[in-house]
Amino acid sequence: MSIIVHHLNNSRSQRILWLLEELGADYEVKRYERDAQTNFAPSELKQVNPLGKSPAIEDDGRLVTESGAIIEYLCERHGGADWLPDRTSDAWIDYLEWMQFGESSFFVPVMLKLYAGRLGAAAAPLMPRVEEQLAAHVAYAENRISDDLHFVGSSWSAADVMMSFPAEIALMQGHAERAPKLARFVEAVHARPAWQRARERGGPYFMW
Repeated sequence: MSIIVHHLNNSRSQRILWLLEELGADYEVKRYERDAQTNFAPSELKQVNPLGKSPAIEDDGRLVTESGAIIEYLCERHGGADWLPDRTSDAWIDYLEWMQFGESSFFVPVMLKLYAGRLGAAAAPLMPRVEEQLAAHVAYAENRISDDLHFVGSSWSAADVMMSFPAEIALMQGHAERAPKLARFVEAVHARPAWQRARERGGPYFMW
């Protein structure tokens, strides 16, 4: 039985499709489309994940949610050992930090900006602080990514998969000039044949 990916357009689940293509795993895509006006996920997604969020995968009768958990699960159970650092190495600690950063620290200012932006003038007093925090987190990632455009070690890893979405968000929110390495990182991700195949299977994705 192949893996089922519950895929919401323009969401974190794009990187799950990318990883599956890199691993050569057999999978099916069940697509969900955001509401054109609200940008919210459809209610049908709550039948899979009560929180109504994507990504979620089904594998051998087991539902797995949360991007970090899915990425590690796929690497450990579907031939992705080379995408994980040695657990006894310092690189493993770096890996753990980036897996947390990509879904916690970074996304606080991202989500605040998205939601505050919907409030218009009412959010004006909050926006300078949000913008400052967003810029700080982008700068942190820019300063930590290596010159050969990897977050851990010198080759592609699960940490790069996790950080691909935050890096794309940074570019979309206008940080390309102040984060040139992140911009080149996104270009390198999108140039990979596996990412391009994932893009074809996942459907329209932001500006790419």
